[in-house]
Amino acid sequence: MSMPKQQQDPPGTTAAMDPKPDHGEESYRGSGRLSGRTAVITGGDSGIGRAVAIAFAREGADVLIAYLDEHEDAEDTAAWVEKAGRRAVLVSGDLADPAHCRAIIATAAKEFGHIDVLVNNAAFQATHERLEDVPDEEWDRTLAINLSAYFHLVKAALPHMGKGGSIIGTTSVNSDTPKPNLAPYDVTKAGVANLSAALAQLLAERGIRVNSVAPGPIWTPLIPSTMPPEQVEQFGSDVPMGRPGQPAEVAPVYVLLASDEASYVSGARIAVTGGKPIL
Repeated sequence: MSMPKQQQDPPGTTAAMDPKPDHGEESYRGSGRLSGRTAVITGGDSGIGRAVAIAFAREGADVLIAYLDEHEDAEDTAAWVEKAGRRAVLVSGDLADPAHCRAIIATAAKEFGHIDVLVNNAAFQATHERLEDVPDEEWDRTLAINLSAYFHLVKAALPHMGKGGSIIGTTSVNSDTPKPNLAPYDVTKAGVANLSAALAQLLAERGIRVNSVAPGPIWTPLIPSTMPPEQVEQFGSDVPMGRPGQPAEVAPVYVLLASDEASYVSGARIAVTGGKPIL
C-alpha cells in the first residue's frame, strides 16, 4: 500500500492530510470504563491524541487537551469530546517550556479538582540523513518536547493524582529499532520507555500505575510535516501488515491502560505496530 506524496510545514494539520486519518469519530463506542474521571492529554489536538480524547470522552472522562498552536484541530477535537457529553478544556503553548508544563497541570487541577489520567503524547521529529545536519537547537528542542516535558508533567501532576491514577507515556517502535535519520527522536522515545518503567516502580506504593504504548507507523500530521514526500509515499509499507495504522486503532490500548481493567498492569509497554515486534 502506498500513500499519496504530500508535504506540510510542522506541526501539520489534519485538514491537509490525504487520506484523512480515522480517529474513531464514527466508530468508537464507549462503555463507561472511565466514568467520572479526568484526563490530561498532550498533543490531544490531532493524531493519536485526538483519537484518545474521543475514546476517553465516550468512556465518560472529562479531558484537557494540550497542544502547540493548531487551534482548528484542537477545537475540532474539543467538539467531539463535548458531543460525547463531557467537558473539554483547551490549553495551547510550548511543551519545551517547563513552566508551561506546570501551567497545563495547574489548569487541569483548577478545572477538574483532580487528575486521574495523564497521557504524555505530544512529540516532535525531523528527518536528517547526516548527523552533522541536525542543528544543536533542534536536538535540544526534541529532547525538551518529547522527554523532558514528560518529567515536568508527571512531577507537577503527582500532588493532584491519587490511588488508582494512571500515567501513560507514548514511546515508539523506534526506541527498539531506531531509524538512523530520526536519531534525536529515537533517543527520546527510548527515554520515554525507560522513564515509564522507572516511574512504575517509584509510584506503585502510591497506587499509581505507569505504562507506555509503542506505536509503529500511525497516520498522523507528524508524518507529512516531518518526512520527505518520497518517504511519506512508502510510510507503513515495511511492516508485516503492509500499511500504516490509523489513530483509532491505537486509542483502545490507552483506554485499557487508563481503566480499572488494567488494575494489575504497570511497567508494561504495549506494541501497536502492525506486526513488527518490539524487544
